[in-house]
Amino acid sequence: MSGRPVKRSLTLRGHRTSVSLEEIFWREFRVIAEAEGKTLNALATEIDESRGLDSGLASAIRVYVLQQVKARQG
Repeated sequence: MSGRPVKRSLTLRGHRTSVSLEEIFWREFRVIAEAEGKTLNALATEIDESRGLDSGLASAIRVYVLQQVKARQG
């Protein structure tokens, strides 16, 4: 398994942006979005709107994914 980040494009509020995440985070991010009935863009927009100004979008997505995985584990 490669820990190398993979850059993908997302659209947030009509604007394209690139986010680099490791493949394991992209996979889990897709699973979470699907389980919530949202697109990746919609979920990324929600995360972007709730993150602090001191963290980047990629970091905020990683933290969100980790929190969701931990919540599922009980």
